[in-house]
Amino acid sequence: MKPPLPPPSSSSVLRKARLSPYFHTLLTFIAFVVLLYCEDFLSIFGHGSKLVPTQPVSETGEETTSSTALPFAKGKLANEGCDIFSGRWVRDELNRPPYEESECPYIQPQLTCQEHGRPDKEYQKWRWQPYGCDLPRFNATLMLEALRGKRMMFVGDSLNRGQYVSMVCLLHRILPENAKSLETSVDQSLVVFRAKDYNASIEFNWAPFLLESNSDNAIVHRVADRMVKKDSINKHGKNWKGVDILVFNTYLWWMTGQKMKFLKGSFDDEKKDIEELVTEEAYRVAMKSMLKWVRKNMDQNKTRVFFTSMSPLHIKSNEWGGEPGGNCYNETTLIGDPNYWGSESKSIMQVIREEFSKSRYPITFLNITQLSSYRKDAHTSIYKKQWTPLTPEQLANPASYADCVHWCLPGLQDTWNELLFAKLFYP
Repeated sequence: MKPPLPPPSSSSVLRKARLSPYFHTLLTFIAFVVLLYCEDFLSIFGHGSKLVPTQPVSETGEETTSSTALPFAKGKLANEGCDIFSGRWVRDELNRPPYEESECPYIQPQLTCQEHGRPDKEYQKWRWQPYGCDLPRFNATLMLEALRGKRMMFVGDSLNRGQYVSMVCLLHRILPENAKSLETSVDQSLVVFRAKDYNASIEFNWAPFLLESNSDNAIVHRVADRMVKKDSINKHGKNWKGVDILVFNTYLWWMTGQKMKFLKGSFDDEKKDIEELVTEEAYRVAMKSMLKWVRKNMDQNKTRVFFTSMSPLHIKSNEWGGEPGGNCYNETTLIGDPNYWGSESKSIMQVIREEFSKSRYPITFLNITQLSSYRKDAHTSIYKKQWTPLTPEQLANPASYADCVHWCLPGLQDTWNELLFAKLFYP
């Protein structure tokens, strides 16, 4: 039990009296602070006593939301509500094409339409104009500066390889000859373009299903009985580790018109354990695997992942009101119907929508299908390197060997990269 306190002495009373001026000063200071910051106190205690964090302010003085800021972002489009994938094609004689075919030595011979005799250049003169806003002009210097010390990789099939080559063509022009190089693996499954002064690489990885398959040979891959291995994303995924910007695509190789065969064991097994899935469910397996890999291996605070939607075909001219039996051969004009949609699978688009909506990692979707569907004029058609001699029957009917899948460069796929550029820097 504590002893009772002694009665206050006169000296202690005097000490309290001498402290009173400091006490009054403290009260005055507290009153001043309350008056000065009363709005802040109200904002704090007026929300159920929960702190309300202020938004960070950008260099322009505008508020930004740190939780939604994406890596590589430089700002916002003037009209934030603008859908850059909704618009129309306009002729632009002044700014198109962004480079000449002869200026880019990296274009593969199956995409060099002028070199292989295409008589017109009209397909090169079109620029995509979104409704309600303008696309930022592609800036090669800005792109390379953003890639300084980093890696960008396109992963998928030959259509994604076309987009990859387009990106290289858009960038290489500002680099001195001795400051760039292109390397290809023996099996051509990996292609690496290096911008040496930037310590940057733009790469391509052949993986038409994203998962391991019997079509993984980038040179010899036309397999009649296509087969994909379950739970095999790491076969190609080992090449994606450490990449800062990933651009995926996969679609065309799934569209066999038959059920997709999934292998549960090894391709080397004499007796194979195979499960068959309808196209949509097979595609869903690939999307789930890709998203799981991205979540485990990509840091959303430092990296970006894009997914390019399906590239449209123009193999049936009756779909756009043309002559029966025709295709993209001899087509030099655009489809004018803004509601036109060809034979591309809307059920696959639905699978993408469903799976991406569940993703914990933000995927930027490059919705190029509709805008590309108007471009029946932009395919390589017959103006490409033919790897096997044409028969007299084919020569008599050019439409029979016209390629209505791939696209001439320069051309449509440069627009895909302009859209990627816009989404990378102004999401």
